[in-house]
Amino acid sequence: MTEQVLLAPDQIRAAYADNTGKRDRDLAESLGITEGQLVAAFTGIDATKLSNSLDDLFPMLNGLGEVMALTRNPSCVIEKVGRYDNYHSGAQASMVLTEEIDLRMFPGHWVHTFAIERETENGTKRSLQIFDAAGDAVHKIFLRGGSDLTHWNKLVRTLADKDQSQELTVEPRKPAEAAKANPDKADALRTEWAKMTDTHQFLRLTSKLKMNRLGAYRVAGEPLARALEPSVISQMFEQVRDQSLEVMVFVGNRGCIEIHGGPVQMLKQMGPWFNILDPRFNLHLRSDHISEVWAVTKPTQRGPAVSVEAFDAEGGLIFQIFGRRSGETDHRAAWNTLVNGLQTLRTTEVA
Repeated sequence: MTEQVLLAPDQIRAAYADNTGKRDRDLAESLGITEGQLVAAFTGIDATKLSNSLDDLFPMLNGLGEVMALTRNPSCVIEKVGRYDNYHSGAQASMVLTEEIDLRMFPGHWVHTFAIERETENGTKRSLQIFDAAGDAVHKIFLRGGSDLTHWNKLVRTLADKDQSQELTVEPRKPAEAAKANPDKADALRTEWAKMTDTHQFLRLTSKLKMNRLGAYRVAGEPLARALEPSVISQMFEQVRDQSLEVMVFVGNRGCIEIHGGPVQMLKQMGPWFNILDPRFNLHLRSDHISEVWAVTKPTQRGPAVSVEAFDAEGGLIFQIFGRRSGETDHRAAWNTLVNGLQTLRTTEVA
């Protein structure tokens, strides 16, 4: 089943002109359309539809030079500055692996790709924006002052799609999967969990036992999974900053996961948004969307992998954070101590 565009492209553009102060995502929601449909309405004006193939796009990204990579879900946005390089193709999953731009991409969700050149009060803003079948943003790439505009023009010419329609037909948005637990398999879960040698084995284990990530955490109990007070998140980041720890922060959606590896420095709460505002790494987190937080321990061949993971009220994963091990230093022991000190949820009941 698909959903047709409710507004004609010229109506969308007129609404955009009347709401220049609104972010695209917020304006699209207020109009009852998706962000992808809003962008598509400007095709041939300041947007060009590109090939959806990651294997076409990613080998060309390095030539842009330094850019900003952005990935979001409804509750969290991560932004990293760097260069795209070291691309690994895969039919089910692809990767970009550099010190600053670290991505896991799932090509089946990269459905609509646009190059956008938009005039603003601060000059021309250029970006690549990718949307899924529902028209929701999967990943965005923003050019910076030093980016190579000659290569940008070459990329747009090379990858331009034959279809430059201003209308975008989308599929219904799939809701987040609610917690799925199987208490009858609790003993089996704990037994198999203890045998894991790699964190990537976890989702296969939960699937085999007819559970998902959040459902398994609710069933497993300590010491494998401990429910934390949702309010500990800001305290956690403050301790990471104050102790100069390096962490790995994972933020994603169905189509892309973006990872920050390193320290955090400048923290700032602005209304409901908790922000990390470092020179080459920004995180914007809706604190009021956090419904459950779990401290999780998974055994691996390199020792226990300890994470703090936040979920929204629908069961959607907002972000994960682990201690970081780099070539010369291992911050995991200090991170594990930090996590052990975070406040346990006052009640054993989880909504």
